[in-house]
Amino acid sequence: MKARSSDWYKHGWTLDIKNQSWTENTSAQVDFIIKALELKGNERILDLACGYGRHSLEFARRGYEVVGVDITPVYVEDANMTAKKEELNASFFCRDIRDVEFQNEFDVVLSLGDGAVGYLENDYENSRIFDVISKALKTGGKNFMDLQNGDYADAHYPQRIWEAGKKELTLSQFEWNKETRILLYGQRDFAYETVLEKPEMNEGDPTRLYTKSEIESLFKERGVSLWKAYGNWTLEEVNEGHSQMLLCGQKM
Repeated sequence: MKARSSDWYKHGWTLDIKNQSWTENTSAQVDFIIKALELKGNERILDLACGYGRHSLEFARRGYEVVGVDITPVYVEDANMTAKKEELNASFFCRDIRDVEFQNEFDVVLSLGDGAVGYLENDYENSRIFDVISKALKTGGKNFMDLQNGDYADAHYPQRIWEAGKKELTLSQFEWNKETRILLYGQRDFAYETVLEKPEMNEGDPTRLYTKSEIESLFKERGVSLWKAYGNWTLEEVNEGHSQMLLCGQKM
């Protein structure tokens, strides 16, 4: 695969994403976050790169006040429509994460499904997301990140994975450059009861992956302490055998 353009994260997102298998785990993931962060139910939450609001809306259904930010207009429009229809205490704004300027306003900041971490043009631009998180949190506020694990990439990529959801079959392809720390990710989705053609992936989304220790250093520089680290939506301590790492931070 070759890398898509450096601003790939601004394009190509559609509401077809709702049919993908990994969206089926939203409620269980919210349960996990509430337990991991030891939330009481009255926290104000900021969800960065919130997509169509699947986590934000679920938190709002449980009584939390939620603000979501995403760069894709169709996602923001859909999330606001759902919040209005269900009369939820949730609002969504179309904005580049780097333009978010909240100051000491939130008890919790979420960065889920990568939260766009590693999507931006270079390490400096990606580090700006950590500035936004730290500034938005109140003292004592908590952050939860769901990221791909750089240590796993070193040990296991390249790799192809098939996943069967309720509505369609998904093929994910991972190509990894250890020197640049860039993952090329390709995906094909196949609806059930359609003819399956041989999947070809010519382009991949370039994403900078981080290790747990790198994230810990980035947060420490900004006054946020990493206090828990889980793997693959389990309560196991993250290691190179987990493709995802779930990181809990707290602003000191």
